[in-house]
Amino acid sequence: MLEDLIEKLNTEAEELQHELNNELPEEIEKAVAQGDISENSEFEAARDRQQLVQAKLQQIARRLSELKEIDEQEVPEDRVGFGSRVTVRDVDDGTEEEFKLAFGDDIDFENSEISMESPIGQALLGKEVGEEVSVRLPNGRVNYEIVDLMTLPQMAEEGKLVDAESEES
Repeated sequence: MLEDLIEKLNTEAEELQHELNNELPEEIEKAVAQGDISENSEFEAARDRQQLVQAKLQQIARRLSELKEIDEQEVPEDRVGFGSRVTVRDVDDGTEEEFKLAFGDDIDFENSEISMESPIGQALLGKEVGEEVSVRLPNGRVNYEIVDLMTLPQMAEEGKLVDAESEES
């Protein structure tokens, strides 16, 4: 999982570098060729995009640096940690939700990913199946019971079992 995230960030950085070094200079050059840049919306848009791309590249560089500090061997096997899939039950209404803990703000809401730094992520970190957590959210407090957990080491082990079975066939 960590390798996938690093690869995804490297790919995004390469695309942004290409845009920054090739596409945006061309757009800026075309806008400058039109004359007065003080009221040139194309020039302003290209410069704004250039600043956004530079900021995003800095953010990716920081994230890659942080990811390199994570030792997957130290991710807990029996408690919620980076990469865990956690199913929780709302203690008050019985509804269940599944979350996958992701790093930083690299989250995918469609796949129920939440940041480990989010209120829910912080409350779940280090907890085991059967434990209850209380989370303060903008619309009030919610109490969850952890009903199922699949940790990153368990997922890796499942992957190894699948690979081993396909090699035996």
